[in-house]
Amino acid sequence: MKHDTNDSPGLFDKFLSENRIFRDREVLRHSYRPHILPHRKPQIDQIAAILAPALQTETPSNILIYGKTGTGKTASVRYVGTELESVSARRGTICRVIHLNCEVIDTQYRVLAQISKMILGEEDPSSDKTRIHIPMTGWPTDQVYSELKNQIDTSTGVFIIILDEIDKLVKKSGDDTLYNLTRINTDLSRSKVSIIGISNDLGFKTFLDPRVLSSLSEEELVFPPYNAPQLCDILQQRAAIGFAEDALDDEVIPLCAALAAQEHGDARRALDLLRISGELADRENGSKVTIEHVKKAQAKIETDSMVECIKTLPTQSKIVLYCMLLLHRAGQRIFISGDVTRIYKELTPFLEIDVLTARRISDLISELNMLGVINTRLVNRGRHGRTKEMWFDTSTEKIWEVIMEESDGRLAQVDEQIVIQIMR
Repeated sequence: MKHDTNDSPGLFDKFLSENRIFRDREVLRHSYRPHILPHRKPQIDQIAAILAPALQTETPSNILIYGKTGTGKTASVRYVGTELESVSARRGTICRVIHLNCEVIDTQYRVLAQISKMILGEEDPSSDKTRIHIPMTGWPTDQVYSELKNQIDTSTGVFIIILDEIDKLVKKSGDDTLYNLTRINTDLSRSKVSIIGISNDLGFKTFLDPRVLSSLSEEELVFPPYNAPQLCDILQQRAAIGFAEDALDDEVIPLCAALAAQEHGDARRALDLLRISGELADRENGSKVTIEHVKKAQAKIETDSMVECIKTLPTQSKIVLYCMLLLHRAGQRIFISGDVTRIYKELTPFLEIDVLTARRISDLISELNMLGVINTRLVNRGRHGRTKEMWFDTSTEKIWEVIMEESDGRLAQVDEQIVIQIMR
């Protein structure tokens, strides 16, 4: 039977009515690149000064750039790179910027193959040069490196290779990639290469061989966190384009900036807060974003980030967390590490996993505390010594749901009678 839907309201009609909140919400996302980066001119000028020799076909120094998440590192480097390519095209020199995210491309083979792919992808398709494409797997690494050198030299020019999240590459695959790339200029006759490494982790240098470190970190830049007034300026800039006129209460941007300034001055966090606040107001079919929307947005972000954090925990950490949840559900709002260890050791025979020592379980508890999943404190129990008390700060229902979905389904399959017996 065919239903006539002409007179019925469409499922999405209420969401597609005139938008009183947003003018362009994409402006409020991390991926948007503004023409002006507030409060990063000194860093941009420094990067530009270091890369300027490329415009005279000279080799710029390699750069290591540090700073916490959301301090404008990638945006600043991309901005300078775009300007460099633009000026180089006007001057008739060849400067090419290649940007790789090492969180995704995290092995030496894949880094070298991706650089090759980006070089060949930009070449003139009408060129009659024979182009050998390096496959994403299958070749010996020395063959990949040799072919990449040939491609760079054949292409001629100065190549700026940006390795974003460089610490992820080094921690997973060692420093061989950096060793080869920082020495590639000795094997080139017609082209030059400069490396820019971007990292959130100052400590990753401890993973580098001293020879690699000395050649890679010829110049080092540190991006400081934004303070609340600076975050206000960034949000004002985006809000002027992204929101409809008069869609924001006056207190909204200062509150978003203040909350993000407490979180290490993270501009991404501030933008997320502002955008999600707007989305919540929009879904309510409101005409204004208020501080109540900001508070709801903050709670939503914290819940979402907690869920993501728990999903990525190792199996053993999830099992320790599961033991804590059992205690919490049994009515113990504050429990001690000894209780967690006892339940863990009684539970693990049913899970077919290696049993950790009490010391290792304590380490995992400390990691969960550091991630903000639980709270802990050391208490002195006199002659019984010190022990660690712990508790959950927020509702555990969402954590329980995630734990039940994860861990290869093991925990969801634990017989309820076994759990009751263990908890007695």
